[in-house]
Amino acid sequence: QVQLVESGGGLVQPGGSLRLSCVASGRTYPMDVMGWFRQGPGKEREFVAVTNWNGAHTYYADSVNGRFTISRDNARKTVYLQMNNLKPEDTAVYYCTLDQNPYPDPSRMRATGEYEYWGQGTQVTVSS
Repeated sequence: QVQLVESGGGLVQPGGSLRLSCVASGRTYPMDVMGWFRQGPGKEREFVAVTNWNGAHTYYADSVNGRFTISRDNARKTVYLQMNNLKPEDTAVYYCTLDQNPYPDPSRMRATGEYEYWGQGTQVTVSS
């Protein structure tokens, strides 16, 4: 099985930036799908961004498109989420996720139920 550990969350002012990291360990394979979801207070977990195994295909939620960038370093088994121009509505627990599917269906990559492994989450708070 796979373990995922997120880091990099914290308190930031509106307009600021944070970079989240997620390190995978355990029974991992190089060709997978990794992504980020988030859950704000009283809200359901929602899609943020995903990337395929080589970073050639990435998808973003409309709410973060142009502000967030997902990337990965397969040598370190790490996926990153660079978050710029943060807004108060970005406040949430951010969860890293992974599915060991070398050829994912693009129509399913935004779905929570598509992913088998999840991290414990890291809190991001955007407030002045």
